[in-house]
Amino acid sequence: MGRKQVPSLVKDEKLIQKRREEMVKAAVILFKDKGFHRTTTREIAKAAGFSIGTLYEYIRTKEDVLYLVCDSIYDEVRSRLQSEIVMDQPGINRLKEAIAAYFKVMDEMQDEVLVMYQEAKSLSDEALPYVLRKEIEMTSMFEKLIQRSVDAGNLNLTEKEVNLLAHNIMLQGQMWTFRRWILQKEHTLESYTQFQIQILLNGIAYDQPTNQV
Repeated sequence: MGRKQVPSLVKDEKLIQKRREEMVKAAVILFKDKGFHRTTTREIAKAAGFSIGTLYEYIRTKEDVLYLVCDSIYDEVRSRLQSEIVMDQPGINRLKEAIAAYFKVMDEMQDEVLVMYQEAKSLSDEALPYVLRKEIEMTSMFEKLIQRSVDAGNLNLTEKEVNLLAHNIMLQGQMWTFRRWILQKEHTLESYTQFQIQILLNGIAYDQPTNQV
């Protein structure tokens, strides 16, 4: 499924990109504070620095803005990950570096990620599958890295377990954002990352209880 097309009355592609970036930036702040449904297009236009009439030259509905927000955030996360992750080198250390890089991106884009996952349910039936596919594509990046570690003999996992571990990595990175209200009072990003890598790749050792006679 390809990218959803958002019609624009303006033909200048550079201007479209510029104005929509301004909309996305304004909408993230408003959606975080008020939620998608309580935010109006007029408020988005004002926060972006132009009139409501100008806004409607670049989008049709408020749902279009939400789609652009989600699309933009996924692209930014993927772009940052691709710049940080070394995909063509195997080894457990590369996987650890990739997990740390992903957690760092989640930390840097906390507001955007929180808005995206809170409001994605309001996407149209046309837009939601495309956005969800982007989530799967990001997960597949970790699947490839995990499989390289399996092939190198660093991990002993089945194909299903490789897939599940990739999803676990994605979820633990997102948890730093979703539960930041408590986690970031008790942990630094570095300590959180180290602990999660330990759990994800090594588990937690514990003593088996002895039977009492």
